[in-house]
Amino acid sequence: MDKQQHPVREIAFFGAKDYDRTFFDLKNRDFGYRITYHPQRLSEKTLGLLGEANVVCAFVNDDLGAKTLQGLVDRGVELLALRCAGFNNIDLDYARGKIALVRVPAYSPYAVAEHALSLLMALNRRIHRAWARTREHNFSLEGLLGMDLHGKTFGVIGTGKIGHIFCQLLQGFQGKILVSDPYPNPEVEKLAHTHYCSPDEIYREADVLSLHCPLTPENRHLIRRETIAQMKTGVILINTSRGGLIDAEALIEGLKSGSIGAAGLDVYEDEKDYFFQDLSSEPLADDTLARLISFNNVILTPHQAFFTREALDRIASTTLENIRCHERGEPLINAIS
Repeated sequence: MDKQQHPVREIAFFGAKDYDRTFFDLKNRDFGYRITYHPQRLSEKTLGLLGEANVVCAFVNDDLGAKTLQGLVDRGVELLALRCAGFNNIDLDYARGKIALVRVPAYSPYAVAEHALSLLMALNRRIHRAWARTREHNFSLEGLLGMDLHGKTFGVIGTGKIGHIFCQLLQGFQGKILVSDPYPNPEVEKLAHTHYCSPDEIYREADVLSLHCPLTPENRHLIRRETIAQMKTGVILINTSRGGLIDAEALIEGLKSGSIGAAGLDVYEDEKDYFFQDLSSEPLADDTLARLISFNNVILTPHQAFFTREALDRIASTTLENIRCHERGEPLINAIS
């Protein structure tokens, strides 16, 4: 039987930045699609920008709830192509059977794992504080004391591609690596000084805890008051996965009490109204986010862990290939079910 063709009239690209245009236009030379870039995020309020598009390209901070999805379907959109791995912002129950969904499941796990390690190193040796001080000609060492990471115990929750690479990077510290995942990775089990255990054991023993798991209803607020209470005093917490894995109020309490020694965050649970935008001339309305930023033992980066040349190249090529598969009626290997 012939494959069902889905000609692409136009791709409506939401939340477009200059770097998106650069990489997608370069890759689109091989595809020849008509792409209309919109700087606005996709939501129920921006559906009027769709024009003739029957394919939409969206990002992790777009509003893909039932009302937005209904608007897409009503306007004849056949494919929603996410240019990211995470899809917890989609109302999957509503989308099922109404619109095809695809994503980029892996773009550069090295980018994210390396960023997590960068946050750890900077926090431990107070690089951010030293940089700020020396710009003011303050060359004191007070308050800049770190620790040797050599021989320490590292906890890693989530051992997919990113978690696996992060464990590989940790090998150089010759410490103990405790890992946890509902679906153990055989490649991680082969690494030296690495073994699977329960999250509770990680909380009790880890000097450093790094999160590398997707956000699900089951693990939302994985890090909360009860789990922080189990942790070593002064633990360094790293999160480059999803903001909802951490209860921010509980984290603030832990930072204030000293239970949490430092936190490196590339994500924040309520980031969608702030991240990927320049709001430097506006007051910060989110009190919790403002409090997190105020701690000198917190480094918060704006969801930039993925942001490397290699990753953007892969995101563009995979997204456009996903669209071409849909157009040709071929199996969608990166479908969201």
